[in-house]
Amino acid sequence: MMVNCCGLLNTNNEPVPLKSIEVELEVRDHVATVVSTLNYENKEDKPLEAVFVFPLPGDAAVCHFSAQIGQTQIVAEVKEKQKAREEYDDALSSGQQAFLLEESEQSPDIFTLSVGSLPPGESASIRLEYVIELAVQADDGLRFCLPAVLNPRYEPQGSEGAGVQVTSVPASLVPYSLSFSVRVSSPRPISKVESSCSLEPLQYVNTEQTQATVKLAAGHKFDTDVELLIYYRDAHKPTAVVEAGQESAKPGSLMGDPVLMLSLYPEFPQSVMSSLASRGEFVLLLDRSGSMGCPTSNGKQQETRIASARDTLLLLLKSLPMGCYFNIYSFGSSFEHIFPKSVEYSEKNLEEALKKVESMQANLGGTKILKPLTHILSQTCISNQPRQVFVFTDGEVSNTKEVINLVKKNSGSHRCFSFGIGEGASSALINGLAKEGGGHAQFITGADRMQPKVMQSLRFALQPAVVDISVTWDLPTGVSVTVLSPPITALFQGQRSLIYAQLTGQSSEAAEGCVMVKYSLAGHLSQNQLHFSLKPPEDNGLTVHRLGARTLIRSLETEEKEHRGQQDGGVKEKVVQLSVQSGVSSSSTAFIAVNKGNGEPITGPLVRRPVPTPALMQRQGSNFREITLCAMPLMPEVESGSVFMNKKLKSMWRQKTSPKEMIVSKGLHEMSLAMCDSTFSIQDHSKQPPRDPLLQLVSLQKASGCWLLDPALAAAVGKTNEEVENTKPSAVNQEVWATILALIWLHGFQMDAKPEWELLAMKAVSWLRAQNVPSEGMEAGNTLLGCHVQKDAMGL
Repeated sequence: MMVNCCGLLNTNNEPVPLKSIEVELEVRDHVATVVSTLNYENKEDKPLEAVFVFPLPGDAAVCHFSAQIGQTQIVAEVKEKQKAREEYDDALSSGQQAFLLEESEQSPDIFTLSVGSLPPGESASIRLEYVIELAVQADDGLRFCLPAVLNPRYEPQGSEGAGVQVTSVPASLVPYSLSFSVRVSSPRPISKVESSCSLEPLQYVNTEQTQATVKLAAGHKFDTDVELLIYYRDAHKPTAVVEAGQESAKPGSLMGDPVLMLSLYPEFPQSVMSSLASRGEFVLLLDRSGSMGCPTSNGKQQETRIASARDTLLLLLKSLPMGCYFNIYSFGSSFEHIFPKSVEYSEKNLEEALKKVESMQANLGGTKILKPLTHILSQTCISNQPRQVFVFTDGEVSNTKEVINLVKKNSGSHRCFSFGIGEGASSALINGLAKEGGGHAQFITGADRMQPKVMQSLRFALQPAVVDISVTWDLPTGVSVTVLSPPITALFQGQRSLIYAQLTGQSSEAAEGCVMVKYSLAGHLSQNQLHFSLKPPEDNGLTVHRLGARTLIRSLETEEKEHRGQQDGGVKEKVVQLSVQSGVSSSSTAFIAVNKGNGEPITGPLVRRPVPTPALMQRQGSNFREITLCAMPLMPEVESGSVFMNKKLKSMWRQKTSPKEMIVSKGLHEMSLAMCDSTFSIQDHSKQPPRDPLLQLVSLQKASGCWLLDPALAAAVGKTNEEVENTKPSAVNQEVWATILALIWLHGFQMDAKPEWELLAMKAVSWLRAQNVPSEGMEAGNTLLGCHVQKDAMGL
């Protein structure tokens, strides 16, 4: 049975020392600075070590870490990770206070914070700061997500490196509070700020409405990530920001030279955009692990993730063009495919696929995504059918970097579009798959419908692929450029591409530069250019430098992974050097702060307290395994009056050590956490609600794009079979009549959902055009359904 742990106490009724988290978000145009303050208090009678494993956005550049103890502030330094760990352990062994912040080596969106030797009755405030770019959504909103939920990550056997031990409790039992305030400023007016959580009203700071503040409403329950969508009144436009180097840094170094951030929004010719591709191999990969049986959000009466995914696959499959190829894979602890290899899109193959999709459940156990992706990407590509891989997952895996590196290695043979489903989906995994696979990432959280977001990505996939992308620079004599970003591999209409570059040298000429992006699209050569000033404004911080450093660090880490085991061992040293120089975290470094004041050494047994993270794995049923997490008091043989930290034990804590191996003494304090077994699955036996009318109509469409005239079609448009048959004009055949009615119904009653059905309607219109539709068909259809839809509105 699952142990019902209270969030504030462990099983020995011992308190958790983290009391509150305060988050301040400052957004400037499309870049955000986030400052988190974690307040700890030790109410016990012995010194504590508090360990908190928590999520951050995968693209965040963590650039500051400090501790405030009374009137003393200790600012952390970035050091090589093993050295930082040894310094932390040595400090605790000698009775000093120490603080350690380290990024997971397997997934850059998980961090571990260790607060060591907090004496009885003492408080400490930990300040953590990071900067991040905000992603542009399909509706031009800018998305920020504060990950509040960290679901347990599935770690396959044999995966590289050691996983991170996560202590989780149900979101409703989290013992600490969260406050969240936002300040937004932009050159353009702010039209609105939306959130998946309850917000206080937006407050404008000036009359131009270019600055505003907003706060999270009181009572946040930690059952959702805090997602913000920020909208500006004007569409996003290309921008260039030059930031001055740090005066104390060496000229010619990354931090000493100016750094440029370019935001490019390519505009493709309308003639090219109006014609969608009719070819392609579409491979859909669906997560069927047990966690996909959870609700898409934590509200009542919510459908499960797997149910939403099934409906989405229906829409996606119906929208594929004739002439393409497709296949569907699903995975958990093992993986399955509907066809041995991708097959031609036909009515027979579509029907077979839909039957199997309809029966799919979240019953395949764990989340082993690496094997099915390896299998898919090893398949021989079909001539003249560009491969497009769509990945649907709740993103709870530990071997994130392995998966992303696989996609990067095969990026020349496919594009990858990824979808993170539900709260706690790994931003590092979802964004990394799309970035390295030349595709687009989407997150479906809260009350979001999956279907419109997936169809937006299908539109991107159907756009002609952009090839031969090149970036050229026109700079004054004496100024050179070093590009920090990896080469651009994908461009999509209206979607932002970012370039970071280091500018070295000076020029007496006009202080202006120009960058030009050239590419080929459907045989058309196109280019976009942007002029920018080389003179940076005064005192605008180091945000761009840190983001540029983070970008270069991530590229070097990928390179180091590819060359691991080879003679070239210098890449990791470059990562460490750049991380230390820029003060930005990496998987090879850690932030370390030691309180070296003249106070008395802290004595007495030091007890380890895991701080629980909210998780949404509140599943019904059995098959749980109990994992025992251990605190670490003084070993019996150690002399009293000094603190001794067993380094072997600490190493075991940092590694994926089995629970039995961690129980080393009867004196250990134990904390039990019920975790879902990797073989656990959920079957939804509840009564299924009536099918959505739109999905009911879509399910009847044929692969060619037409509908058949039958009682099911009549019921879908709200008429009886007799009404539909008796009003059919004699000059119109049955399939044409049924297709006209379906299109009129969509345009007349489902315009709010147009992004979901637009592509399949285009296929239906193409079919109708080939049939020479008589004009009386439209008139009779409008009369029957009580609509006034014009032929040109439908594209006829």
